[in-house]
Amino acid sequence: MSTFFVRRRDHHTNQPLRGRHWLKWLVVVDVDRQVLLSQTARTGPWNDSGNLPGLVEAANQVAPIGVVLADAECESARNQSSVRQQLRAQSSIPAKRGKKTWRIHAVRAAMRRAFPRRQSARRALVETVFSTVKRTLSSRAPGRNLPLQQRQALLLGLTYNLYRL
Repeated sequence: MSTFFVRRRDHHTNQPLRGRHWLKWLVVVDVDRQVLLSQTARTGPWNDSGNLPGLVEAANQVAPIGVVLADAECESARNQSSVRQQLRAQSSIPAKRGKKTWRIHAVRAAMRRAFPRRQSARRALVETVFSTVKRTLSSRAPGRNLPLQQRQALLLGLTYNLYRL
């Protein structure tokens, strides 16, 4: 959602209108075992690209990571190099199309030329995990304030892992 819609004002009173915020649950999933390796919860709207290195590093402490599959939101040169250089893992993050005037260099250009589509298709298993959580446990965090909802989302992830055992 654009920040314009969050910070918009009433034309008659010039008072801020209530913006729409929601809970975002970010997870790193082992797609082979379908368990959560790391997770965090925060408020949206927000670009989660900056959270990728920390989440993947936390997951790497739980289990060694060979390939990182992410959506185009997390595509940046910093994330690509973080995965490849610090974790010594492969990254399968699709390069954004962008504007015609954009110049794509180094890792991002290589990823665009030789994107592993077959490997990236396994990212659908992450959506399967979300679907399983919603179907078997809950599809919402009913807390009245954001910190409580964040705790409920993190407990939902812990409960899902216990459910998978």
